[in-house]
Amino acid sequence: MDLYLSLIEKWSEAENNAITENILRKSRFPETGDQAGQWTVYGQSYTSLDGARLLMVKGPEGKKMLVWGEGELYRQLSGEEGSGYKLCGLTHENRLVLNRLLPFTAPRALGKQTATIGLGDRLGLASPGHIQTVRGREIKPVLAQQSIRELNLTNRDYKQVLDAASYAVLQEGYRDGYGADGDHLKVEADIEMALGLGFTMLTLDCSDRIDNTIDGKSEEEIDRRYAKLPVQERKRLEETYLQKEFQAGSYVIHFDPLHLKKYALIYGEAIRFTIDIYERYIRNLGRPIDFELSIDETMTPTDPAAHYMVANELHAAGLDLYSVAPRFCGEFQKGIDYIGDLEQFERQLQVHAAIADHFDYKLSIHSGSDKFSVFPMIARYTGGRFHVKTAGTNWLEAMRTVARVNPKLYRRMHEYAMKHYPEALAYYHVTTDFDAIVPPEKLDDGRLPEYMEDNNARQLIHITYGLLLQAKDEQGRSLFKEELYQTLEQHETDYEQALRHHIGRHLELLGK
Repeated sequence: MDLYLSLIEKWSEAENNAITENILRKSRFPETGDQAGQWTVYGQSYTSLDGARLLMVKGPEGKKMLVWGEGELYRQLSGEEGSGYKLCGLTHENRLVLNRLLPFTAPRALGKQTATIGLGDRLGLASPGHIQTVRGREIKPVLAQQSIRELNLTNRDYKQVLDAASYAVLQEGYRDGYGADGDHLKVEADIEMALGLGFTMLTLDCSDRIDNTIDGKSEEEIDRRYAKLPVQERKRLEETYLQKEFQAGSYVIHFDPLHLKKYALIYGEAIRFTIDIYERYIRNLGRPIDFELSIDETMTPTDPAAHYMVANELHAAGLDLYSVAPRFCGEFQKGIDYIGDLEQFERQLQVHAAIADHFDYKLSIHSGSDKFSVFPMIARYTGGRFHVKTAGTNWLEAMRTVARVNPKLYRRMHEYAMKHYPEALAYYHVTTDFDAIVPPEKLDDGRLPEYMEDNNARQLIHITYGLLLQAKDEQGRSLFKEELYQTLEQHETDYEQALRHHIGRHLELLGK
């Protein structure tokens, strides 16, 4: 019998016998028959709608949707027709059909009142593991989260990012809602594109609008620059902030003339830019949007009074913020724990969290991957209402999986990274001691995953992800990318297990 007809018969029998729920508890299982071991059925994907039935399956040609019965799902999804069924590819066009007919597969705004975690999936393979990790916890995932820089380095686009997240939601049968973040967007064309594609969160990156030259200037130079601001603007700022006290929770914030001038010079353009973007793209969008302000990608730490002033200016302009990401003291480098004075961080975090509560938005922590030492503080002082962004750590778990299951590939990638990391330093500030990384030839295969426990090796592999994915030989063939994808797709359960363990540790320390 046709393999697909056999599967449909089996599923129909299960449904008729009212034991479908027992099957659906199994995420996936191999089919039996002549092709045993080559096929996987994702049981949790099983969906029925107005007489049509859908299952996601994986065979030698990759993942497909098996659709049968009557109804719009069958009619509108495009695919190869068989005897009473249709086999449909995971295409962009089919994803749009799913989003219309099965709304749980589409992203939505998640709102301010729940904890959220951004789970950047650079390869488009991590979301099933992410869903398995967050399922049943008091936190919602932002599964589609990429910056334009990440898209350029991975040769992907926002359509592909949202496609991958939607199909992962279908595969896992996840119906609790997820977000899609146009992350660290700076220019209007990218904002328009993300909103036009249906992204439900926008992270406005104001780093190019923040004046990092002000810190360290003399008082005379600050006075001179401040005097160039319009008279009415200076008068308004001074009347608003000087000789007054502002309450945020139990904390009192005040402004002296020097610091007010500094804040106006450092953040003034960013404030005006944020208001302009909000008025033109967000206020009359016609659908809910989680609008985040990022002022963290800068050399200037955001002290609590500066945070208050930025928030107060935006509040006075009528902006409804979902979250704000300040630049915390210390260093939030990629893929490793917090570097800095934990006591100072805790003192300032308390005030930042109180300011966020005062203005009714969530505190957002960027470069949040692996910041294990500060996660309990974040949970405590935000009252469990926060947004934490991760991305690189999911790539590192992919590489940990590769080191376990395909050590030859990992060795080649590691050696390439060691030769080419100086090119990646143009994009990242890290304190990596590359000379301290043990050469791979000194480790046997079983010890290669240990690299992911070493901060220097973690940062090496993290910052070179774009170089590794783009690397080609003299004939223009991929050096690593195709084999990397093939390895992770063949060992998807290993990758999912790695993510459940690693991201699960994040959530446990965050009180979720």
